[in-house]
Amino acid sequence: MKILFEDNHLIVVQKPHRQPTEGDDSGDLSLLDEVKAFIKRRDDKPGNVYVGMVHRLDRPVGGVVLFAKTSKAASRLSQQIRDRSVEKVYWAVVEGEPSKPSGTVVQWLTKDRDENLVTAHPTEVANSQKAETAYQVLKMGEYTLVEVRPKTGRPHQIRLAMASLHCPIVGDSKYGSTTPLEGSIALFARSFTFDHPTTKERMTITAEPELRIFKL
Repeated sequence: MKILFEDNHLIVVQKPHRQPTEGDDSGDLSLLDEVKAFIKRRDDKPGNVYVGMVHRLDRPVGGVVLFAKTSKAASRLSQQIRDRSVEKVYWAVVEGEPSKPSGTVVQWLTKDRDENLVTAHPTEVANSQKAETAYQVLKMGEYTLVEVRPKTGRPHQIRLAMASLHCPIVGDSKYGSTTPLEGSIALFARSFTFDHPTTKERMTITAEPELRIFKL
């Protein structure tokens, strides 16, 4: 487990692609349980260890994940996410290239929870949520490296935004990719910016992607 930052209030780690953030039906070790077990073992703590999850990444996605070590920190960080005062930056490697080097994709999303599939609509429909996703091309080659800044936090938002540009994320067969990537998709939570829950200091935690495809 790669720890990017830790103090008495929070721990920030780098989630590997293919690991669930929290427990699911697969029974595979989740990042949340791994962090709890690590702290309990390292600090020789009796009983249960509190680790609060304030956001998550899809299983095939890697990158920065922040956990709270106290309930007060969890509450304050969760409020920042609800207030949209945090900033998230992602890197995506996509097939093809967008017609414009930068822009913002605005969509309305509906989710089929049984199929875990999200559908994008150009205008508002019943039970939809508005999603705004800003992007900028960083590098082009066989594939294209894109920096993505979601302005909202909807399920599969970035994946749908790239697919709508006819540039599906490499490995994301659910949304149009024809390139297999061994259970991963080439989407990486590059950085997470937030106010520290107690000191109020503005912090940015950054991680380096491990999949070779990001090196282009």
